Amino acid sequence: MNADATMDGIMRETPATIRVVLQHGMLCVGCPIASFHTVFDAAREHDLDEDQLRHDLEAAIESDVG
Repeated sequence: MNADATMDGIMRETPATIRVVLQHGMLCVGCPIASFHTVFDAAREHDLDEDQLRHDLEAAIESDVG
């Protein structure tokens, strides 16, 4: 996953990541800011561990591909 990827782009490219976003208590789905927020930004805004969020998103992406 590219460091510049936006949350909106990630969810559009791999819908399986939406479940991860919701499990982390984030409301990025449908949020107008998701088009601008990277994983770093979203983790910071929601006071989440960026490494864990990134890991969970990447796992969802991998499971969708595999």
